[in-house]
Amino acid sequence: MAACPTGCAPAARFCQKLNRLKTLDEDMMATSLKRCLSTLDLTLMGVGGMVGSGLYVLTGTVAKEIVGPAIIISFIFAGFASLLAAFCYAEFGARIPKTGSAYMFTYVSVGEIWAFLIGWNVILENMIGGAATARAWSGYLDSIFNHAIQNYTETHIMQWNVPFLAHYPDILAAGILLFAMFFISFGVQVSSYLNHIFSTISMVVIAFILIFGFVLAEPANWSPKEGGFAPFGLSGILAGSATCFYAFVGFDVIASSSEEAKNPQKAIPIATAISLGLAAAAYILVSTVLTLMVPWHSLDPNSALADAFFRRGYSWAGIIVAVGSICGMNTVLLCSLFSLPRTVPRHSPFWFFGTLMAIMALIFDLEALVQFLSIGTLLAYTFVAASIIVLRFQPEKASSKGTASTSPNPTVDPALSESQTINEDRGELKQYESFSDKLQLVERQRTSERHGAGQLKAFWEPYLGRMLRDFEPGEVVAFCVVILIISSVSFCVVLVYGNGQLYLPLWSYALLLVIFGLAYVLSLALIWMHEPQAKSKTFQVPLVPLTPGASILINVFLMMKLSFLTWIRFTVWIAIGLCVYFGYGIWHSKEGLRELQPKDMAARYVVLPSGSLVETVQSVQPEGQADMAHHISSSSDSTVEESTGRR
Repeated sequence: MAACPTGCAPAARFCQKLNRLKTLDEDMMATSLKRCLSTLDLTLMGVGGMVGSGLYVLTGTVAKEIVGPAIIISFIFAGFASLLAAFCYAEFGARIPKTGSAYMFTYVSVGEIWAFLIGWNVILENMIGGAATARAWSGYLDSIFNHAIQNYTETHIMQWNVPFLAHYPDILAAGILLFAMFFISFGVQVSSYLNHIFSTISMVVIAFILIFGFVLAEPANWSPKEGGFAPFGLSGILAGSATCFYAFVGFDVIASSSEEAKNPQKAIPIATAISLGLAAAAYILVSTVLTLMVPWHSLDPNSALADAFFRRGYSWAGIIVAVGSICGMNTVLLCSLFSLPRTVPRHSPFWFFGTLMAIMALIFDLEALVQFLSIGTLLAYTFVAASIIVLRFQPEKASSKGTASTSPNPTVDPALSESQTINEDRGELKQYESFSDKLQLVERQRTSERHGAGQLKAFWEPYLGRMLRDFEPGEVVAFCVVILIISSVSFCVVLVYGNGQLYLPLWSYALLLVIFGLAYVLSLALIWMHEPQAKSKTFQVPLVPLTPGASILINVFLMMKLSFLTWIRFTVWIAIGLCVYFGYGIWHSKEGLRELQPKDMAARYVVLPSGSLVETVQSVQPEGQADMAHHISSSSDSTVEESTGRR
């Protein structure tokens, strides 16, 4: 590759800062936290994170206002989208058992700025998840007492009619969050113990709802007389899926807890699969029972399940459901607060963001919180899916620890073997003791690495090898992932808005769908034509790149079905995050500080991924000597490259 002109060097260094990757310890199991969570603990955490306000509150709201009885199909579609995302989280959680969830996964595979934006949204996800649950908890309890709390607050304290905000400050919701934060501060074992109690009660109540609810079911409530099964049509089902997606966002608490799991390689995938399956079954069956017990248009959005039993004359059953709903929402609340300090590890930010969560619960209404949560979560799932593809087709990189000389003198250890590798930048460099006696191994090295991970498969070499031979391993795949995301966004924008807001004629609407659809399929095909990494002992997503590619497309489609106001709020949040990153984050990055640490200086002969053999000098001396080291390296590079050219 040609050298960068002097004028663009600062821009190149700046781009390198934006895309630097997270450096992890060799021992992935090493942690300062206590590994005390079993597979059962993680499974109950996942169930607790998903089965709560979504089941007891969201089901009634979506069924009455968006979908009707067809909410069953909405939950199936949202559950399938969550399953694809859960596969990606399970692989990362088993492969990289560290706190940080989507933030960490993106940092080690895609780059720093993308990881920051995802981490920024994960913080938002946890805050809004807790705030929405607290708001639902408060509203559910209030509805049982005939809205006495709301009436007292509006009459004796205050109320407002401000756009984007609730009609009154929910003091009870804010107090619930602050009280829950107190228990979370005692550590993971206390949180896990409380989660076990609440999850068990919630699951028993769900079983009661299903058994007794099917006894009271009346198929006539799905009849055309009551509006039919899908009164809002396909558009309503898809819009409902985007909102129902909120019900499944809690499974990432399992990945967030991977650093405290006893055996994350096995426990993370198993717990993710079981908890997601149980949650999906609960949502589908309970929504079926609910819409069969009473007509969908008469549901109480605040307490649909309990109110359904009250209206059928079984007040004692309604009280049991109310108790189960409060326990279920407690588990979601605990999981949201539990994930927050694992995204923001320091103690003081936990209390800061927890207090901010309480403020959000105080002033925002439930619907705005749920939609805001869904868009941030869908974006995080999209980046995790893209990271799976990038990481799966990256060359295997050996650890650089121990390969560089620790001597201050620029000498080469003669005991270094021919097979020893060093990890530098994006390629793996083979190291030799001398120049003259190893020159004949260059072609052998190029041949052996030609079909490694991230490079074109042997079958496609005669067809595409000439066109793609100049790219580094994994570069074509990374480029295809970018095309995949762009084509997915373009396809979904045309599909959702083409006939409506964009007013496209039919021929251009169809043509654009074909163009963007072909770009999506071709990018997937080109990725598939490259060699993946060797099979790992830990869990791996099946059918890569098809599974994460489908996850990206579905996530983007669901994002497009959210309201325009949600997109405005989300854009403002992202803009604030970028200001924080460029104003503070990029200058205080731990990876940036790691790059500034002194390194050893050693001269060695290396084979670059392009096949050229050059001598390099790794500089470690103070800044005053850096120019001299650079001069030595440049001179050596030019001399050896001339020798290679003569060969």
